[in-house]
Amino acid sequence: MGEVAGEVGVAVIGAGVVGLACAAALAAAGREVLVLERHGRIAHETTSRNSGVIHAGLYYPTGSLKAQLCVEGRERLYARCAAQGIPHKRTGKLVVASAEHEEPALESLRVRGSANGVAGLRLIDAREIRALEPRVAARAALLVPVTGIVDPEQLAASYQAELESRGGRVLLHGEVSALERKPDGWRIFVNGPGGARESLRAAAVVNAAGLSADRMAGLAGVDVDAARYRQHPCKGDYFSIAPSAGHWADRLIYPVPHGPGLGVHLTVDLGGRYRLGPDAHYVDRIHYDVDPAKGPAFAEMARRFLPELDAAQIAPDYAGMRPKLAGPGEDFRDFVIAEESARGLPGLVNLVGIESPGLTSAGAIAARVARLI
Repeated sequence: MGEVAGEVGVAVIGAGVVGLACAAALAAAGREVLVLERHGRIAHETTSRNSGVIHAGLYYPTGSLKAQLCVEGRERLYARCAAQGIPHKRTGKLVVASAEHEEPALESLRVRGSANGVAGLRLIDAREIRALEPRVAARAALLVPVTGIVDPEQLAASYQAELESRGGRVLLHGEVSALERKPDGWRIFVNGPGGARESLRAAAVVNAAGLSADRMAGLAGVDVDAARYRQHPCKGDYFSIAPSAGHWADRLIYPVPHGPGLGVHLTVDLGGRYRLGPDAHYVDRIHYDVDPAKGPAFAEMARRFLPELDAAQIAPDYAGMRPKLAGPGEDFRDFVIAEESARGLPGLVNLVGIESPGLTSAGAIAARVARLI
């Protein structure tokens, strides 16, 4: 391999959008930064396998990190996209109630979102829904004007470019196999292509390993179960809608949330392609196949607010994985952003459970991490 520096200021594990944002922020603060990525390209796992939604900040308990960093991160993200020409669009969103018993949840979301700092929220009735989105049917909706979409991979690439412009590096095919705390910092063992094993020293380590963040924390010496850092992979599948089905909506359309996810919803990408998803189910292994047999169930869920949709119009698209801290049936769990001196591991920052709204929050997470090191 021969590319691992003998010594570096900060090693960031993981070249997803959050890891790269942290690396860029640290480099901007004058730190020497090396990003270690086990895959052959950046943004390979969670970053490239989500819907690219810029979230508003509705769903998270007021005062939580998810609420604070989503709202701050959203504004940072829109500003970054505008300044750097990163493809994005402020689409807006409707959260729709299809049944009478769901309508109180819209008011709860409005109250919570307003408390979280989400501007412009407004409840609308069926007539206004039809005026805004003629193919959407619902009793009522919460209009969320600040929601948008972004190209996640180009966003990640922008952070890599910023990092490299400040002298930082990304090492691909660099899988971290061991972490040892030393008196002067950390010794990191890295497996490269062909089984080559090298090591480097770093004054500090940022664990932004996404789906492997709990495993990396364990390698660093954290008792993962005692710390409640054990992640539970939760798979979400997407189906695409045939372009021949026409134009469905200008805004993103979400149902009232329930279960471990936000419910199967309608999104559109920057190329104008519509998708349904994701659903959410816990799995015991990481895999990305999408079962075509789910199609009728997806169509049935979507027909609650898209009555013209036919199951023949949708097809399997792709799948993503959420590194959830809350297991099946468990209550809300917040992001973990922790400098681990209290555990006897100074210079280690763990980012664990960075699921949605991690993409939206990336810039705000990065700013917080830069303050911790």
